[in-house]
Amino acid sequence: MWLNPEEVLLKNALKLWVTERSNDFFLLQRRRGHGEATSRITGLLVGALDTVLDSSARVTPFRILLQVPGSQISWVIASGAVIEEVNKHWDWLVHNLLHSLSVFENKEDAASFVKGKVKGLIAEEVRSRQAAQEEDPTKFREALLKFERHFGLPSSEKLVTYYSCCCWKGRVPRQGFLYLSINHVAFYSFLLGKEVKFVIPWAEVTWLERVSSALMTEAIRISTRQRQREFSMFLNLDEAFGVIGQLVDIALRRLLDSEGLELDQTLQQPARITKRVLEEQALRDYVLALFRLPRAEKLHEVVSCSVWTPHARCHTAGTLYTTDSYLCFSSREEGSCLLLIPLSEVLSIEKAESTSPLPNPVIVSIRTKKAFQLIELQDRDELVESMNSRLRALHWKQSMFRRKKDGRRSVRSPTPYYTFYYDTACSDEEEVEEQVLRNTVNSEALMTAFQHNQPGTNGNKSMEPVKERLWEDHFSEFGRGVHMFRTDKIQRLVAMGIPESLRGELWMMLSDASSELESHQGYYASLVQKSMGHSNLATEEIERDLHRSLPDHPAFQNPTGIAALRRVLTAYAHRNPKIGYCQSMNILASVLLLYAKEEEAFWLLVAVCERMLPDYFNRRVIGAQVDQSVFEELIRERLPELAEQVPDLSTLSSVSLSWFLTLFLSVLPFHSAVCVVDCFFFQGIKHIFQLGLAVLDANSAQLSASTDDGQALMILTSFLDQVGNEESPCVPSSPPAAEESSCGDPDVPAVGHMNITDLINESFDKFGNLTVRHIERLRCLHRVQVLQAHEDTTKENTLRVVTADVSISPENLSDIYDLFKTEHFISLYWGDRSSAAAAEAAAWQYRDVSNRSFVERQYRLDRPQFKSLYALLAPWPAGANQHTDTLANRTFTLLDPDRSNLVTFKEFANWLDTLYSEELNEKIRLLYRLHIPPALTESEDDPSLMKSPLVSTNRPLYVNLPPAGFPDGEDEVKDYQDQMKQMLQDLAKEKEKDVEKPLPLMNQREFIQFCKTLYSMFHGDPGENDLFQAIATVTSLVLQIGEVGHRGQSSGSEVGSQEEAKAAGSKQVTAADGSSGDGSLAADSEWTVSYAQILASLLTEQALVNFFEKPVDLTAKIAEAKENQYQQRASLLSAQQATR
Repeated sequence: MWLNPEEVLLKNALKLWVTERSNDFFLLQRRRGHGEATSRITGLLVGALDTVLDSSARVTPFRILLQVPGSQISWVIASGAVIEEVNKHWDWLVHNLLHSLSVFENKEDAASFVKGKVKGLIAEEVRSRQAAQEEDPTKFREALLKFERHFGLPSSEKLVTYYSCCCWKGRVPRQGFLYLSINHVAFYSFLLGKEVKFVIPWAEVTWLERVSSALMTEAIRISTRQRQREFSMFLNLDEAFGVIGQLVDIALRRLLDSEGLELDQTLQQPARITKRVLEEQALRDYVLALFRLPRAEKLHEVVSCSVWTPHARCHTAGTLYTTDSYLCFSSREEGSCLLLIPLSEVLSIEKAESTSPLPNPVIVSIRTKKAFQLIELQDRDELVESMNSRLRALHWKQSMFRRKKDGRRSVRSPTPYYTFYYDTACSDEEEVEEQVLRNTVNSEALMTAFQHNQPGTNGNKSMEPVKERLWEDHFSEFGRGVHMFRTDKIQRLVAMGIPESLRGELWMMLSDASSELESHQGYYASLVQKSMGHSNLATEEIERDLHRSLPDHPAFQNPTGIAALRRVLTAYAHRNPKIGYCQSMNILASVLLLYAKEEEAFWLLVAVCERMLPDYFNRRVIGAQVDQSVFEELIRERLPELAEQVPDLSTLSSVSLSWFLTLFLSVLPFHSAVCVVDCFFFQGIKHIFQLGLAVLDANSAQLSASTDDGQALMILTSFLDQVGNEESPCVPSSPPAAEESSCGDPDVPAVGHMNITDLINESFDKFGNLTVRHIERLRCLHRVQVLQAHEDTTKENTLRVVTADVSISPENLSDIYDLFKTEHFISLYWGDRSSAAAAEAAAWQYRDVSNRSFVERQYRLDRPQFKSLYALLAPWPAGANQHTDTLANRTFTLLDPDRSNLVTFKEFANWLDTLYSEELNEKIRLLYRLHIPPALTESEDDPSLMKSPLVSTNRPLYVNLPPAGFPDGEDEVKDYQDQMKQMLQDLAKEKEKDVEKPLPLMNQREFIQFCKTLYSMFHGDPGENDLFQAIATVTSLVLQIGEVGHRGQSSGSEVGSQEEAKAAGSKQVTAADGSSGDGSLAADSEWTVSYAQILASLLTEQALVNFFEKPVDLTAKIAEAKENQYQQRASLLSAQQATR
């Protein structure tokens, strides 16, 4: 295959390679030891070296080198594993390039020509490879070429797919093509000589929806903060809408500061994203959500089949999904029959004899001496072989784990104890007792020792034996364990409430936390041991919330329960530092500990936080907010009358936030809430949506009549307080006084008692047709809206912090923020990820060691990004030249005092504010600071500047000297001396002002750089000549001031007296033409001037004062930057990628 040209030394190459064919420019070489008939010692050594190296470091045995005659440096341009492949490349080079190279006089130019050709061949191969993955490679290749030609984006901007459609501009449709790439959506149309094209970054999309109107039967509307675009007349609108939604979702999760949003590794590598990958990913996300599998599971096979269901005494048709560790079956009607078989439970997967009634059968045998029969499997042989290979790998892994565990068990005590260190006020005996309680892992559920004896619960255990018998009958018919058939019948049993004796077992089974526990024996104990004695933000928050977790339950009024809760929460925070600890986890963990053993409770918490409620428990609870937005959408879909009566549904969704975060545990009476948790482990988040809709439906009349948010909140709170169950009548969670006052409120209608089982069954009956697939689609869309809302909030907070410190108008500051953010994104799209993105990723860790606030760290630019924005927004120097780049480098160094190689928006805005809004003296101060350390470094300048100054300071200065023979020349000299005296007095005053923030003195080398900057600033200005003359005058004046100071220091006298000023002014003028002095000082390092002296000198020239005080239109500069930023950066990055 062709390779990007890489340099090699020919003399080293000959030691390990043998040349097979050669000409003036190319060499075909074979690796020593490969294909040799005789076993020479050199070949054996090289062969041994290649064998020892791992697969990623091994060298292909054949290669082609590009060589320049007379040079020892060559370039590898092609390689191959077989000689036939390399011979094809060799023949192509000989027939197509070799004759053309003879016309080059300069051999280096010939080499550059070949390297360019090879890079072109590689790009062509990439296009062909990408096109080959599509259904119609030829058409996709044509579309790819058009995409590159029309929009001029860098080659790394990968096209995913394209659609023919119409873009509506008012009432006028424009027929063209919609191109979807990894970072952008682009449209191009050319009709009747009129061209329409635009590019929208996915990161700017705020909402995506399907709309209909009189003109458009159905269209896709893409909304940004600036405008809306509508596209219609798709051949397959459903497919296009799904792909667009996926790409927006992936881009925002990848680019924005998501604080732990889970994203598959394949999608984190944009170059690997194709339309086929998106389709596979959408299916994988659906399967993971339907069966609530671990996020790391990969989907392997999806095949139609039928499974023998003993309870129905027939084969049930559906789909088999195989992943790394599971076999999953779902009937055609989602939810009517589900089967989950962990491979860890499987003993064998075998093919059976195919018959007419049972075509292509496969038998899956499990440990409990049961077997499942699957029939009508397509490509049965390949499927069984693939599943068996994963099964063998899993069995080998389990056997290795058991050996290690058996080896450790012999040296461990059977009962684990862990040492924790806490300050207590107990006596020694009490402390020891407390220590044992804290450090002993509970082997039983807390409910076995602590009963929640609420008033009215005595004698209510009569239903427990009945429910237990019902469950035993169910187990005998449907199976027991993770691989139990899950049908509508179990739904009714769960709605009644799982009996306490089976609750822990069924929670473990329904969530499949039991498989995690079995495959990670001893993991929890090791986590507890590792996390002991650690103190961080998470442990502090855990300690603060321990006694707030079910405070009315006796289990958590006891040190035993508190210690168990502490261990579970601390161990999880140690396991998953990205989440750490989030409020509401304590309530959930408390309930889990009541009904499950401590280690089981830990794995249940893992299942909830990482699989069943993804992205819920992080710093910004993104997942919960997404589901609130989805809940609003479902209210509009399923309760349209309520949505019509209550236009603003945000109140209802905000009230429901605690429903989702705590699974109704914080709003329902305890025994009723536990029934909700039962259903949650059976159906997942789908049940919480259903139950939430049922609660609103039951109160729709009162909510429609409510007049304010407070009344709506009271209606829902009163209703939920009255939801009881058959075993325990409702016990109000609020104090009696509060209850009386609420009941006495005439605005809140009285709500009768409602049974939790009836409410759950009602939610099944009315909203049971809500599917996981529909929820996942809505989540994908609404995640975009939630993430963009967070972006808007972050921007508002950032601007609020920065506005107080700058004089830039809020509108301009907002636009500058957008430019700053866009620059960051451009580098993430196409920049060098090894530097900018890596640094930014490190900066985004909210546990960053720096003391910056999150707002300050939201977006930061590295040096190349800053230089790009500098060129767009800086008012001077004018034009793009080398000194502009130098000044941008110095500015970045000055704005990065902590040497993090990143600049915050606040620092950037303050810099711009100085240039555009501050007084003249602050602008000069900034320029002064850019020419002293740390902004000015020795490495950027010519070292010769440090050895001999370009200007001699021995020359006396005269400002505005009259022409020769002018009679009043002496008076002019006196005027100059008076000016010098006044200037020195002004300097003394300026020094007093600078007492608080004194600036270091500037030496001669630094002052020369300062002058160079001033000259570059004036280039191209209309008053260029006057400015150059003025700066020449000021330069001479400052040089003389520095000389006066230097001589004053050497003589031990103070600078500033009138006599020394006169002495400085009475020096001979003959040195002005360079004939006097040697052009250097005895001690250049002692020549210094201050900021105040330079400022005072500049103020003497009105042309300079006018230049620095001339207002610059920042609004126009920003508008120009917006126009040019994208295309300028894209062109630059394209050029950089082409030269690599």
